[in-house]
Amino acid sequence: MNIAIVVHGRFHGFDLALALLARNHDVGVFTNYPRWTARRFGLPDSCVHSFPLHNALSRLADKIGINQEAALHQMFGRWAAQAVDKRRWDVIHAFTGVAEELLRAKRRPSEQRSIVRGSSHIATQNRLLEEEERRCGSAIARPSAWMMAREQREYELADRIAVLSTFALESFVSEGVPRERLMLLPLGVDLEHFRPAPEVVAERQRRILAGEPLRILFVGTASFQKGVLDLAAIVQRLQGPRFQFRFVGDTPAESAALLRELRGKLEMFGRQPQFDLPRWYAWADVFIFPTIQDGYAIVLAQAQAGALPIISTTNCSAHDMIREGESGWIVPIRQPEAFIQRLEWIEANREAFSRMVERLYGEFKPRDWNDVAADFETLHDSATPLARVSGIR
Repeated sequence: MNIAIVVHGRFHGFDLALALLARNHDVGVFTNYPRWTARRFGLPDSCVHSFPLHNALSRLADKIGINQEAALHQMFGRWAAQAVDKRRWDVIHAFTGVAEELLRAKRRPSEQRSIVRGSSHIATQNRLLEEEERRCGSAIARPSAWMMAREQREYELADRIAVLSTFALESFVSEGVPRERLMLLPLGVDLEHFRPAPEVVAERQRRILAGEPLRILFVGTASFQKGVLDLAAIVQRLQGPRFQFRFVGDTPAESAALLRELRGKLEMFGRQPQFDLPRWYAWADVFIFPTIQDGYAIVLAQAQAGALPIISTTNCSAHDMIREGESGWIVPIRQPEAFIQRLEWIEANREAFSRMVERLYGEFKPRDWNDVAADFETLHDSATPLARVSGIR
């Protein structure tokens, strides 16, 4: 197939493009990354169509604190619509937020136009975050009214909508989108990069069986959307000689004060390059993810590839990845006590937990990007009216 991927940045678009290229598809990536930056992630110059001015203006707006969301998204959307139209594509696959202009452009015969939404339905996302805002008593980052209206127009204009988890799919259904317009496409992970050496797993089992403090890891953005209020409650309750907590990622302004209260109880490290993340996963014994909502959360796939049992909320890709009691546990959102109970069970049942680590490393094969590309092919087969992949458990 001739496939155009339209992404304002990188997100998972570059990984998908590389996997499709490896399966001998003709892929064009339309991005605001300069070609030299895309080259660092393995994309050949020949497939990259770049709009670096948009990248520069976006960075400038962020630096000086001016909200130019509408102008910048429309600018990229207009550029993408013109750039994509220069040749024929079998599939145009665009990320939401920058897709409206190309979805409104004149269509070529037999062309498929799909969009991908990285989170739950934007109305569901906004509702959950509005509830969380009231819960934490502080303003938090939420979709703007302008973006909500724009994305919902994109949902109507697209032929199909790709979502990344069963949770996200059900959010669209609950908002009135017919199931036959939805495609479930869970993401993958670079197994070669994130699969640990046997000695890493052996050392983890040794620590667990020796009774050393359990090492609890959270990777991501410490925002209220990611459940930082519950993370703080977990740390406050369990910090001490039995548990050691570590956070790796960005700290947004909304949660900075809360995280300052955890100094001395939670080790905090800034965002790390993706290439360095395996060593942070190697440090840990268990991965926790108390998110309020996520469309997928690539860190769960990375942690699972690293043979880390996971405790996660329902509102992400957990149901598509975790076998309850075998590779981790799934708990409701906004219930830190459920995380605490699981962690205390692990601490009290170390032999059983060590066997879980061993099984996870030996028996579970996380989903890789070739799997994603193969499912992308099936989902965009015009002879397939509705295709759903089974996930990555």
